[in-house]
Amino acid sequence: MIYALVALTSDSVAQHSVSADSPGLQGSSWLAAQWETARALAAQAGSCILVLDEVQKLPGWTEEVKRLWDEDTAAGRDVRAVVLGSALLLVARGLTESMAGRFETTRLGHWRYTEMREAFDFTLEQYIFFGGYPGAAPLVHDEMRWAAYIRDALIETPISKDVLLTAPVQKPALLRRLFDLACRYSGQVLSCQKLMGQLADAGNTTTLAHYLELLEGAGMVCGLQKYSGKALRQRASSPKLQVYNTALMGALAVAEGWGFAQLRATPDQWGRLVESAVGAELLARRLTHSSTQPALYDWREAGREVDYVLPDGKELFALGVKSGRQHGNVSGLDAFRVGRSKARPMVLGTGGLDLHHWFATP
Repeated sequence: MIYALVALTSDSVAQHSVSADSPGLQGSSWLAAQWETARALAAQAGSCILVLDEVQKLPGWTEEVKRLWDEDTAAGRDVRAVVLGSALLLVARGLTESMAGRFETTRLGHWRYTEMREAFDFTLEQYIFFGGYPGAAPLVHDEMRWAAYIRDALIETPISKDVLLTAPVQKPALLRRLFDLACRYSGQVLSCQKLMGQLADAGNTTTLAHYLELLEGAGMVCGLQKYSGKALRQRASSPKLQVYNTALMGALAVAEGWGFAQLRATPDQWGRLVESAVGAELLARRLTHSSTQPALYDWREAGREVDYVLPDGKELFALGVKSGRQHGNVSGLDAFRVGRSKARPMVLGTGGLDLHHWFATP
């Protein structure tokens, strides 16, 4: 997540990049000192880009940034602050409360197939299983080590340091269990009542829905609502669980003895992973073009379903994902278009657009 505070312009630009993730940093004094460095560089070069990473870890950072920013605006200094944060809800909340009218937002999703292919020579099948975490890519030839890295560095760390800092969480173990189930059931519709049946000491549906929102804010998993064309009905529907990165599913599979080769040779399991990879790609593409949570839905009715529904301006796309050897039926697409004749149906995979082509095409 990038938040940019940009004021004046000039021909020459200096830069100063720092991270608040280093140990021993102390609140606003450190932040003010970094800002003074940027001011000195701006005085020499005409302007300076100040990059502040993991800023949400500084206590009172919004008030200090607002003070310094307003001082520069009044004095005509050209310091452009780029605020980076992995805890989306913490950063966004601070900006909304204290920095109204002073920032614009750029959301960055997970690495996509084309990026992993160019950087690490991933095949599409590797990308579907190992996902889009560049830090984990060098470890894919040792699947146990790769899965441990995903678990320790990319699951536990965000949950313990980002999600649990976002809001009071009375049952951290329940939140972790909910995350685990969301990965297991990615690509499936699971109501909060059914989730409660899977969880011990589940509390109530409101708590589970809140915890799912926290996990979504961390860019880990989310719940896609049923498309109906009416916002109230969409919010009331049971969500289709969806991971933002299929590495989360792959790591869970490895921990349970399912390596890449075994899962690839099991059509049902592989099909669910492929569908989740398509959903993750759609979420990443929507993030590229939107500063808000991406609008992506599923649809199901009377035993028929459409895997993903994508409103795009005046267009409405209905996507079915097919990964097996047999051409799947398109009865769900037919049913969805009843009363929506202008909806554009698309099959990705077997019997439709080649998945390699779709993932590689902007």
